[in-house]
Amino acid sequence: MGGSYVQQLHSSKFLVVMLLMSASLLPSCSSQTTRRFQFNIEQKEVSRLCHRKALLTVNGEYPGPTIAVQEGDNVEVKVTNRISQNTTIHWHGIRQIRTGWADGPAFITQCPIRTGQSYTYKFTVINQKGTLLWHAHHLWQRASIYGAFIIYPRLPYPFSVPIQAEVPIILGEWWNAEVDAVENEMMMYGGGPNASNAYTINGLPGPLYPCSIKDTFIQPVEHGKTYMLRIINAALNNELFFAVANHSLTVVEVDAVYTKPFETTAIMIAPGQTTTVLITANQDPNSSGMFAMASRPYLTTLFPSDKSIAVGFLRYKGTRNGKMELPTRLETLQLDNLPQLEDNDAAIKFSKSLKSLASPQYPCQVPKKIDKRIMTTISLNLQDCPANKTCKGLNGGRFLASMNNQSFVHPKMSILQSYYYNLTAGVFASNFPEQPPKSFNYTGVDPLTEDMSTETATKLFTVPYGARIEIVLQDTNFLNPENHPIHVHGHNFFIVGSGFGNFDIARDPARYNLIDPPERNTVAVPKGGWAAIRIKADNPGVWYIHCHLEEHTSWGLATGFIVQNGPIPSQTLLPPPEDLPLC
Repeated sequence: MGGSYVQQLHSSKFLVVMLLMSASLLPSCSSQTTRRFQFNIEQKEVSRLCHRKALLTVNGEYPGPTIAVQEGDNVEVKVTNRISQNTTIHWHGIRQIRTGWADGPAFITQCPIRTGQSYTYKFTVINQKGTLLWHAHHLWQRASIYGAFIIYPRLPYPFSVPIQAEVPIILGEWWNAEVDAVENEMMMYGGGPNASNAYTINGLPGPLYPCSIKDTFIQPVEHGKTYMLRIINAALNNELFFAVANHSLTVVEVDAVYTKPFETTAIMIAPGQTTTVLITANQDPNSSGMFAMASRPYLTTLFPSDKSIAVGFLRYKGTRNGKMELPTRLETLQLDNLPQLEDNDAAIKFSKSLKSLASPQYPCQVPKKIDKRIMTTISLNLQDCPANKTCKGLNGGRFLASMNNQSFVHPKMSILQSYYYNLTAGVFASNFPEQPPKSFNYTGVDPLTEDMSTETATKLFTVPYGARIEIVLQDTNFLNPENHPIHVHGHNFFIVGSGFGNFDIARDPARYNLIDPPERNTVAVPKGGWAAIRIKADNPGVWYIHCHLEEHTSWGLATGFIVQNGPIPSQTLLPPPEDLPLC
């Protein structure tokens, strides 16, 4: 999706045809049910913002190639590592029914793919359709190794509007510095990471940044036609707002699950989330024929953050007169519908508007009763600096993050492998606390004077096959209350409730939505509040739960759970593949 804006000025139909027919996307055999792809992880020189550097890419593309499959397809992706670092790929939102070996998070379900080696991820897309994404899942490599994962449905879309074209809109970040250097410095000194230098739309920052007029995404549209935008947040450390000047968006799907359609002037989308919208080109353009589409952060953190705006454009066909000139100043873009940086009301209003379609054809299968409720705090922590070390966190301390006062440590061995072979000693423990070790006023304590020490460990919890579990995710105001996008691997879940302040077990469950709650794989836990999710644990294996802000995951804001095998063969984890990487 890279290149200058001139290269983006092809027709929408041509874009979709090329998307589906690109050699990098075509299955390598004629099978109707198995789609095969080749991913080569390699470095490529890429220029943005007057800077040129070697960037980690897939098949030399930034963003990487779109994978397009049909619901029910078998998928095989052979990933060959041609860089000097280890790597893995995660198929974000794919449930991986019985195929946890293909999920991808390093040291959770596999050992990384070593330099010069290959691993073929094999899985089946079962009862899923819509927009997802794939990305690297080792260290901070997903800063540039990511792409769209589109699942076309077996049945027609549950809306009757004719779609002229379907357009992936992948929101990301760009660093002028080497991202691994940013990560290494953060981990070495325990401080907050340096912010990115730009946000991007399909890898392009747009004309508000230096040297970037040529690096602007432009989507041609025809007046009166409706387009599907498959919006993906692939950013490393930022929730984002997205809007198109003078146009409304009709939300029809989130995280590959249909929703009750509703109109909005902007969306809030957290890292790892997807939102599919319909947009009709029904405005009267000026002589330029251009309307800005833009993305800026939803800011809830005190840590350094890039506060700039990525801009692309819808260009109405047949309206351009003379030489095209892109605006380079924000005030000329008429982006009145793009929320401001700290607009909590806009973020909450959008989240509360999401409802499952809950139709006879697409029922909402939320568990009405639960077998277990787990409550976990989500905290940023500050540790004393170790002796003879230099720390750059607050007051000379070291930042960590935790769930129920446990800062997750990645082991040296894949947890799934050690579990499968019953070699768990020294790898992980199954005693993750299912309630906060200490009850306190989670959102009302003094953010700096409370004891913020945490235990570093590798702890998970275990549930039997088919268990209906509720997880209450409670934000705390240690250091700073913050919006946290929590991603659950291997399962979709239903967001049955959320609110501000402390979760009240005597009051809040009575207010749950058990009729049409949104179904997702990543939930944005509100700043200074809580979210309750319900999961049917019907996928055997080991599944990671973590914050999708990469800095928080690096500090330990993660855990995981084991779903035991069920009583019949179709409810058991498949054996590991022969080419599974070794540690």
